[in-house]
Amino acid sequence: MRGSTTADDLTTREAIPSDLRMARTLWPVLLSSAVGLVPFTVFSTFLVPIAADAGTSAATMGSLRGLGGIAALIVGTALAPFIDRIPKQLAAATALVLLGLSCVLGAVGTLATFAAFCLLIGAATAMLNPALGAAAADQYGTGAAAGRAATLVTATQSLTAMLAAPLIALPALWWGWEGDLLAVASVAGLLAVVLLRRRTHRALLDSEPSVRPSYLASFRALAGTRGAVPLLAVGGFRTAAFMGYLAYLAAFYDDRFDLTPSVFALVWTLSGTSFFLGNLLTGRLINRASRLPVERVLLVGASCSLVAILGFYAAPTLPLALGCTALLGASHAAVAACVVSLLVRRCDTVRGAALSVNAAGQSLGVFVGAAVGGLGLGLGGYVGIAIGFGAISAAAVAAAVAVLRSTPSAGAEPCG
Repeated sequence: MRGSTTADDLTTREAIPSDLRMARTLWPVLLSSAVGLVPFTVFSTFLVPIAADAGTSAATMGSLRGLGGIAALIVGTALAPFIDRIPKQLAAATALVLLGLSCVLGAVGTLATFAAFCLLIGAATAMLNPALGAAAADQYGTGAAAGRAATLVTATQSLTAMLAAPLIALPALWWGWEGDLLAVASVAGLLAVVLLRRRTHRALLDSEPSVRPSYLASFRALAGTRGAVPLLAVGGFRTAAFMGYLAYLAAFYDDRFDLTPSVFALVWTLSGTSFFLGNLLTGRLINRASRLPVERVLLVGASCSLVAILGFYAAPTLPLALGCTALLGASHAAVAACVVSLLVRRCDTVRGAALSVNAAGQSLGVFVGAAVGGLGLGLGGYVGIAIGFGAISAAAVAAAVAVLRSTPSAGAEPCG
């Protein structure tokens, strides 16, 4: 028995290329996933000068970002089945072109063009991210290697979220925020060309079009997959709890521990670093340890996030609060990696649709989290926020239990 386990582990390690080899193969996909996050980072980082140049208030300009979330939710849901019916590179390249055009519009600098910018960026990323995740997975077929490839995409995005702000601030000293947007547009156009020149190895995209499910059949296949619905629920609940918590993070540290904005920047770095490392290491662990059930890791991560969110708002000292912040980042990252990996493993022919619906659910989660946080803060202060986010986190735990119970004893069933 012991020898069999060792053999299985060796087979798994041989079947999955190293992260470095995967990165070399997937570099256009990984770079495209990073570029997709930059436009809104530019918008958030330079919100005050952008609003001043447009002749409006920062509050008015900042509210336009909500248009991107609405667009992402609608487009992500509506286009979900199409991600599996066309070559993933074509979908990603189209989204990059749209993203580049959006940045050019934003560089014009008026309120109207930034409204269009936010709408189009939301629509573009709703198409881009699922297509890139599915394209990365398609390079490695099915199973653990495909799951690892998809989680590398999410790890790249989390790293970009952590590093993008300082990287765009330096060149902006020379060419301004308009130059940042035009630079992103140029890079997005070049990457679109690169993606169109690369072709996936999966025959599903280049031949046998009859095996691709129809529009409605994609949703039926997704709904009929073991554990797919609770998996998507975990993704949505997790996003609502985490993004809602982040929305009020600065206010909490200011009110409870009187941290200045410059000191709080270190807290934000701690959170971002924890999320990046949690996503990267969990993706590696669950897709390389053949005897480690991903569903159990998902449940452990969701349970840790529930404990951490309650502990955070009850923390009496700064070190304990910082520890909970780190645990929240790592646990939510672990859950995100498990959700993506399981969707890729279980949903073969409709994995693009699954990732697209998951992204749409995350967009909805951002709005729900902000709304629950605001309601809880207004009604009960930080105790109210803790109750609200605790309830959402508990719902994620319940959905993770449903995922675990849906797992067949012989392994997960692919859909389609």
